[in-house]
Amino acid sequence: MDFIYLDYNATTPVDPRVAEVMRPFLAGGFGNPSSLHRLGREARAAVEKARGQVASCLGCAAEEIVFTSGGSESNNMAIRGVVEARGGGHVITSAVEHPAVLEVVRALEREGRIRLTVVGVDRFGRVDPEEIEHALRPDTILVSIMLANNEVGTIEPVEEIARRCHARDVLVHTDAAQAVGKIPVNVRRLGVDLLSVAGHKLYAPKGVGALYVRRGVRLEPMIRGAGHEMGLRAGTENVLEEAGLGAACEIVERELEREIPRLTELRDRLQQLLQDGFGGLVVHGDPERRLPNTLNVAFPGVDAGLLLTRLGEEIGASAGAACHADSVEPSHVLAAMGVSTSEAMSTVRFSVGRFTTGEEIEAASRRILAVAAELAGELEPSVAGAEDGEIRLTRLTHGLGCACKLQPQVLEEVLKELPVPDRPEVLVGAEKADDACAWRLEDGTVLVQTLDFFTPVVDEPRLFGAIAAANALSDIYAMGAQPLFALNIAAFPVVTLRPSVLVEILDGAREVADEAGIPMLGGHSVEDTEPKFGWVVTGTATEETLWRNGGARPGNLLVLTKPLGTGIWATAAKHGRAGAEGWRRACAVMRQLNRQAAEILREVGPNAVTDVTGFGLIGHLHELLAASGVDAQLWAGAVPVLEGTLPLAASGEVPGGTRSNLAYGAAWTSWDDAVPELERLVLADAQTSGGLLAAVGRDASSRLLAGMEAHKIEGAIIGVVTGWGTGRIQVTAGRGESTAGTAG
Repeated sequence: MDFIYLDYNATTPVDPRVAEVMRPFLAGGFGNPSSLHRLGREARAAVEKARGQVASCLGCAAEEIVFTSGGSESNNMAIRGVVEARGGGHVITSAVEHPAVLEVVRALEREGRIRLTVVGVDRFGRVDPEEIEHALRPDTILVSIMLANNEVGTIEPVEEIARRCHARDVLVHTDAAQAVGKIPVNVRRLGVDLLSVAGHKLYAPKGVGALYVRRGVRLEPMIRGAGHEMGLRAGTENVLEEAGLGAACEIVERELEREIPRLTELRDRLQQLLQDGFGGLVVHGDPERRLPNTLNVAFPGVDAGLLLTRLGEEIGASAGAACHADSVEPSHVLAAMGVSTSEAMSTVRFSVGRFTTGEEIEAASRRILAVAAELAGELEPSVAGAEDGEIRLTRLTHGLGCACKLQPQVLEEVLKELPVPDRPEVLVGAEKADDACAWRLEDGTVLVQTLDFFTPVVDEPRLFGAIAAANALSDIYAMGAQPLFALNIAAFPVVTLRPSVLVEILDGAREVADEAGIPMLGGHSVEDTEPKFGWVVTGTATEETLWRNGGARPGNLLVLTKPLGTGIWATAAKHGRAGAEGWRRACAVMRQLNRQAAEILREVGPNAVTDVTGFGLIGHLHELLAASGVDAQLWAGAVPVLEGTLPLAASGEVPGGTRSNLAYGAAWTSWDDAVPELERLVLADAQTSGGLLAAVGRDASSRLLAGMEAHKIEGAIIGVVTGWGTGRIQVTAGRGESTAGTAG
């Protein structure tokens, strides 16, 4: 029991008996089912056997089963297929559906293909059949209601809904991805017209699923070609995985009756242990009509994200749906049930399965309760986030470094509400999104001040303090100022970490202060559930030497002084997937002060400067351009990137803040088709202690590159200001003009 898996609703392991059925199609049996020779006939026989096994499990005819790539495709095929076949119309669904349904119908609504009604649920997550009936209209063509909710386990009254809809000649689809394999599912008894199955939810492999299509229901195919799957889904059959799905369905049909009481006993035992050990535990979902394996509970006063992070190396569970693992927003299912935001953020989903044992339930409950009690402040802390005595700070936090900042669209709305001060002493306020504020003193000196702090981006306390300090100093350097002193700002979880950890964080910051030639003069601290650290830094400049976001001019070249990718590397490191050498290099980049880069820029006289942190390169470039009233072209091929970043991004190691940045930038970024999605993510990556980004005159480019190369700064000229405008960015795939170059 090195790891206890309680996340069967997210995915199930492949049953060894299923793998054994699949094995011949890995070692041989590679024929195309459409071929007429022996190998083709053998492959066809395997596909049709699997189709019959799935049909038998669902209680339908084999010809009513269409194989797909999984639950999401099945849902898309059912909903879009009906809409296209009927030429549009009115569609009804519920507020607690999986995104594989909700996003489909919302897209169809945006496209003008359907009129949409989304019905609510009660406090148990249950849809009222009467509300569905009242929502029916003469033009209603489809009702899509899930059979069992993936988060709280509530089983919906689909049979009754289907009966009411069929009385009005309306088709009914149900997403049964979470139901098949956990409760009996018979399409004739349910009375549905379409039903979706996901293989990886019932011990078959990922990447295979099925759609039941009642005989006589007409769908328009989404994938056209050679007429496979009764003409509904073109493409050579996935024999290997379809054989696995068939075997998995046969096992379900044979064993489910005796498996249900075992799963129910395990779930109820876990629920009882957690209720006995944690006062005030809240159980979500219908207490009676609930999946036998699903337990969704709230630990009031405990941050579910931190709880799962602490448990993540020992116990697998989910906060809401696994599809939203990188989100800290409350579950849409819990919100629809009327659960408060604070309670939703304390909610964890545990789901048991075929290979869960009673011993695991006992062991898991003890560990869950211990960590929950620590986070609730009810127990003296163990060394939280520690392994073999070594602290792991990133186990105690949601976001990583600057990736934990407010989303740019949220911050933009907040800043709009701030009044612009009418004081002659104010040279720089919040109105232009500059890196710091600037205040003119009576003797003409300009006081520059910034505040920056964030959650751990690395595990080691001393290194975290150093990187946070370097990040805060970057704002001073980006304003062309000289730092004078720093004040610490710390949030610290005294219930989970010893005070000596904060001492180490401060020691790391002090090392950076010594390097910058400034003192730390105190600061402020608060108790929090996760550690955070940063600095208030005060510096000085003159009006002539003060740099701002605004000031870039048409023809200016854009220069970046550090490589991108630290957000992706930090995410990979938290998950244990970053190579030691690559991670060491990323940490060194974050730890490096921007002082030398600022001195080189000062020699050439930049027109506008900012630094690249949580909003990514495209976000901070947009701020610089908008403040300057210009547009620019960014050369993706010229942007320096940490080696190994793209493979990590391809494997999914992308922080949520990065994806948010990319989505937010769509309003003012134009991408050449030749720039692949992975490179776009890197250009939006939420950096921590990134480089300076400056607009400089063309005549300064050679001196700038020479200065960066002499001081081993990994910088490059990455674009050009194309003309006056509103802050738009055109991203091209190449390396730009011949004047572009790279230093370091």
